[in-house]
Amino acid sequence: GGSIIIATQRPETIMGDTAVCANPTDERYIHLKGKSVFIPLINKKIPVIFDEYVDKEFGTGILKITPAHDINDYTIGLKYNLPIIDTLNEDGTLSEAAQIFVGEDRFIVRKKITEELKQKGYLIKEEEYQTRLGFSQRTNVIAEPKISTQWFIKMKELAGPALQAVTNGDIKIHPGEKFFATYKYWLENVKDWCISRQLWWGQQIPAWYDDKGNFVVAETEEEAEKIFHQANNNTPPLTGEVWTGLKQDEDVLDTWFSSWLWPIEVFKGITQPGNIDIDYYYPTSILVTGQDIIFFWVSRMIMAGMEYMKEKPFSDVYFTGMVRDKLGRKMSKQLGNSPDLLALIEKYGADAVRFGIMISSPAGNDLLFDEGSLEQGRNFNNKLWNALKLVKMWEGRQGKVGEYRIPERSGDNFAIRWFQNRLNEAITEVEVLYNQFKLNEALKVIYSLIWDDFCSWYLEWVKPGFEQPIDEIFYTKTIEFFEALLQLLHPFMPFITEEIHHLLREQKVDLVVVQFEKAGIIDKDILLRGKILKEDITTIRDARRKNQIKNSEQIRFMGTAYSNSFYGENRDMLSLLEKQTNTKYFSSMIDVGQEYSTNEITVISSGRTFLLYMERQIDTTAQHDELLKDLAHLKGFLNSVDSKLNNEKFVQNAKAEIIDLERKKKSDAEIKIRIIEEGLASLK
Repeated sequence: GGSIIIATQRPETIMGDTAVCANPTDERYIHLKGKSVFIPLINKKIPVIFDEYVDKEFGTGILKITPAHDINDYTIGLKYNLPIIDTLNEDGTLSEAAQIFVGEDRFIVRKKITEELKQKGYLIKEEEYQTRLGFSQRTNVIAEPKISTQWFIKMKELAGPALQAVTNGDIKIHPGEKFFATYKYWLENVKDWCISRQLWWGQQIPAWYDDKGNFVVAETEEEAEKIFHQANNNTPPLTGEVWTGLKQDEDVLDTWFSSWLWPIEVFKGITQPGNIDIDYYYPTSILVTGQDIIFFWVSRMIMAGMEYMKEKPFSDVYFTGMVRDKLGRKMSKQLGNSPDLLALIEKYGADAVRFGIMISSPAGNDLLFDEGSLEQGRNFNNKLWNALKLVKMWEGRQGKVGEYRIPERSGDNFAIRWFQNRLNEAITEVEVLYNQFKLNEALKVIYSLIWDDFCSWYLEWVKPGFEQPIDEIFYTKTIEFFEALLQLLHPFMPFITEEIHHLLREQKVDLVVVQFEKAGIIDKDILLRGKILKEDITTIRDARRKNQIKNSEQIRFMGTAYSNSFYGENRDMLSLLEKQTNTKYFSSMIDVGQEYSTNEITVISSGRTFLLYMERQIDTTAQHDELLKDLAHLKGFLNSVDSKLNNEKFVQNAKAEIIDLERKKKSDAEIKIRIIEEGLASLK
């Protein structure tokens, strides 16, 4: 005798309702347990059921269950053994099962039912509602759920070996900390795979039906007929006295159903099992793909490999990030937000585009596309060309040390030893990063090695003076270094590296087939001394600039006890320091000269102090202010480090190496503060 209020956005489907459902904890509907209700207009009785799936706070808190027209309702229908009533025909008109408005279009019926419900007093109110139903990408037509007969693959048995292959480490996912859990979740909660699609294009399902609905699966129609004949004692099935023939299923296979055989069938492993190619190439090593198809493709390729080849299809899976626009949207043809790749290549060059994408793509993380990274790639191209031009200028200016034209330059020996060790260090680091699939970090290491260490430092250190020759040994070594750098960079920028490789000197083979060089032994002492030399050169250059000393003006300098001792033991480094800063080193004030003694600039570089001297008077006010500013900064930094080290919680919980690093920061800051205070005292 009572009633309940139901909210729906598809009133034309209420004739297909087979139950109403409420949450078992919802006190508003507990009294309906074991009761039935009647569907308006057709007066059909259906049961009231209870399930925790229902959200008490959504709508009226009670749902109508239409298993034929909603996937969630279908699941509940299976759970409670509800009948399935399909009220829609294939063309979108109402079926006989609807009982009313049969044969009329569903959108017209939607309005008619709404009006009839209103006239008979069943309609409480209408509201504007943002539907969750989608639209067809190709036709822009509303895509509504409707039950139909489909082909499925049972997945539970297939998923087991594919899950085990990853969890036991036979197949490794990179970056695993980000995507392993996703893979595991999908396969632990796998559902049967619907492999049929209602499209006009694709691989048509190889199933044939007779006029009674019986079917067989076969490779060809002729084979299907044979199977039917055998099933009917070698006589064709009859309708009356006439053989009607067979009709192939009109559905096509899901695209992924073909793709999951990719590692196998590209070598005809299914159609020609055991052939030479499949035996040689299967399994392969690495799959590189996007994380959006972990389940759709990656997991299914593993399933297919384990099922049909009894072996994993690959050993590693590397997931790249998704390229997105500045709004964070995935780039797609549908949105029209993808840049024209050919236009970008025309503007920046193919290598620059490759570089720009790789340098900004941390493993597995999405990247917001920005042409600025492509400009960086183009600038890097230019840097490589300029390095080539510089080195080629030396080609015809080679000689041997000892000839009257070439003086001994001990600094060149250090430059070569330093860069050889820096190259070995970078090769080792890149190898580790490759093994960890951190490709963009590997590219950053190579980029810094070429731009900073090779071009900005090494080439400047070994560059001969104006119109002076270069020792042929140093030139040959520089060519070898350049070739090694091109080899490191080649996987990222193959075109320019191959071109420069052949322009450097005559080559017997192309760079693309040259095997990677192994890293040599790394002398960390040489690298440390090179780091010190670069810091000192940079600091003295900065001091010249701040004090407006022209680069062409040679100045004298001397060091304090530590600096004198260091460069006294490393004369080859000292010659480079003098060359790169246009200075002349003296070990005592007697050598500096009395006329210079009052024109002094104090320069502090990571624990080393230098005194620069010039003939002209120096304005010490600016220097005094600069030192005070540095002193204030260092004292603030020292306070922040002390606060960490004095924090018992930090000391107890932090790793030992972190604490050691903080202590080193404290020691370095204290040394710098002491040196600056000594410098300030000398300026009074």
